[in-house]
Amino acid sequence: MIGYLKGIIQDINIDNIIINVNNVGYQVFTPLPYDYKINYEIELYVYTYVKEDQLLLFGFNTKEKKELFLKLISVNGVGPKTAITILTSIDTNELINAIELEQISILRKIPGIGPKSAAQIILDLKGKFKITEFNNNQDYNDALEALKVLGYKDNELKKIEKVLLLEKLSTEQYIKKGLKLLLK
Repeated sequence: MIGYLKGIIQDINIDNIIINVNNVGYQVFTPLPYDYKINYEIELYVYTYVKEDQLLLFGFNTKEKKELFLKLISVNGVGPKTAITILTSIDTNELINAIELEQISILRKIPGIGPKSAAQIILDLKGKFKITEFNNNQDYNDALEALKVLGYKDNELKKIEKVLLLEKLSTEQYIKKGLKLLLK
């Protein structure tokens, strides 16, 4: 099982790159392969997909993207190639927002994702994203206090906290985004 590769990019194709690791070329499917450059060193976190007649490698430049990929392929009906298409088609934060806010229309814009697949992704993944920085983000904490002063209850704020913490914002930006979400 291959979990990590470090090597030189030898070739770039529509949906994959070839990485030279000690004179062995590994074909790795990755979101946005044209973001990389030939002859540059790269480090990828790899998922090895093994099926009866296939052995495919899927690579990601961060552990977080690999974890998101693994969550996507855990959804019934979403395979590795579909998960790569999703990660290529939509920004990570926008994807998590769409799942957490149950925005099927945003997921349906992704090639190969119909209404049933979009609903299944939301059903299986909503609430499964870890958000760090909960207590370490003073701007976020100040914004929560301001929203409480405006009359919002803890249970209402709990529903939007994950979406708010997807980005690093100022207190004012958190308040604006929080109000926008709460008014939906």
